[in-house]
Amino acid sequence: NIVALSQGSSDAVPATTMVVLLVLWFGISLPLVFFGAYFGYKQDAIEFPVNTSSIPRQIPDQPWFMGIPFTLLVGGILPFGACFVELYFILASVWMDQYYYVFAFLFLVFAILIITCAEITVLFCYFQLCGENYHWWWRSFTTAGSTGLYVFLYSFVYFKQLEANQLATYVL
Repeated sequence: NIVALSQGSSDAVPATTMVVLLVLWFGISLPLVFFGAYFGYKQDAIEFPVNTSSIPRQIPDQPWFMGIPFTLLVGGILPFGACFVELYFILASVWMDQYYYVFAFLFLVFAILIITCAEITVLFCYFQLCGENYHWWWRSFTTAGSTGLYVFLYSFVYFKQLEANQLATYVL
């Protein structure tokens, strides 16, 4: 916001709006955190119905396609491939002063992206559980989340084509 203000941009958020957001954050969210913590600490501790071993089981050797780099590459490229053309039009509307008016098609592409991410995550989770790998929690998150890495890298590729001439453009 400081860079936008220094350039005299109309996109800068007014200072009063920032103060209102801070007051809302600290006036609503912070009291609710302490309110929830108060009632949470008053509850009894959870008792589990069975005892589990504190020694984790050894995970068998996994095939090459279940390694973290491969699952992140494949788990991100498939959903990104479903939406990168629409991403070009969105970036063009933001950076090249073009109008974007096909929001129904954008919603359809978003739905395809969500479905593709869910399917690829379920598939790799299934492969992990079949391989007796019980460390599936974060891998299930990062498999679909690696699509964001592809979108981030594509935004750099797109931005290099713009030939920006001011430092504020790079910062924003």
